[in-house]
Amino acid sequence: MGFYDLDKSSRAGLVRHIKQRLLADLEQGRASALQEYASDEDTYIRKSAYLCLGRIFFEYPKLQENIFATLNSLLQSPDFKIRQTMINAAGEIGKQDFESVRHIFETSLFDPHHAPRNAVIGSIKKMGEVNPVPVLNWAEQYLEHPDKEIRREICHGIELRGRKHPLDILPLLQRLEWDKTARVRNTLVHVIGQIAYKKGCLEAVITHLHSWENKDLVKDALEEIIDVHYRYRNFSFYTQDEARAYIETQVFKF
Repeated sequence: MGFYDLDKSSRAGLVRHIKQRLLADLEQGRASALQEYASDEDTYIRKSAYLCLGRIFFEYPKLQENIFATLNSLLQSPDFKIRQTMINAAGEIGKQDFESVRHIFETSLFDPHHAPRNAVIGSIKKMGEVNPVPVLNWAEQYLEHPDKEIRREICHGIELRGRKHPLDILPLLQRLEWDKTARVRNTLVHVIGQIAYKKGCLEAVITHLHSWENKDLVKDALEEIIDVHYRYRNFSFYTQDEARAYIETQVFKF
């Protein structure tokens, strides 16, 4: 039975049970329960495990050394689901203490399987949103990495911070404006659209785009911004027509 096949009360009980098992194992220096949950086919069981591990890390400081040892050990697992879960757990820790898990992301960016690499993107998002300074400083070094997938993953990963604070990431995004790889360019255009539809964000993004030199990319980004204001019309501060009108008053013509 899957996690969401259970009713709300049963789900809460299962999460408590998972946390208790993880805690008991960590106190004994074992990792059998974590390995079991981290390899589960149900993504929500795996999520419950890494969320519980993150909570235990901060609630029981005396267990932090064991947690680091367990994370580092299970990151060597041949099961990509286990590696993915460990990266997500490291992301929970990194929301408050990035430096302690930095090495995990430096290694996992290059994982051979896409699922752990996607966990890196998701973790950069959640860490960068609430702990931006060390995370963005770390991410910046990879913006010119020779591997296009690394550049794309970092571009995508810093997006969430930009949804409320676009000026925090626009200078980083600008370093990718001449990237010749289609996947990187497409991700860049997507991210620019994603950071432009909340209150106060459109003005910041448009002002910054005036300093960009790649006018073809800027044109594509502006079209994406206008399209996002329709696709996210129930969440955007401006209507699509208002966004288009504002852009046109800023000397961008279509």
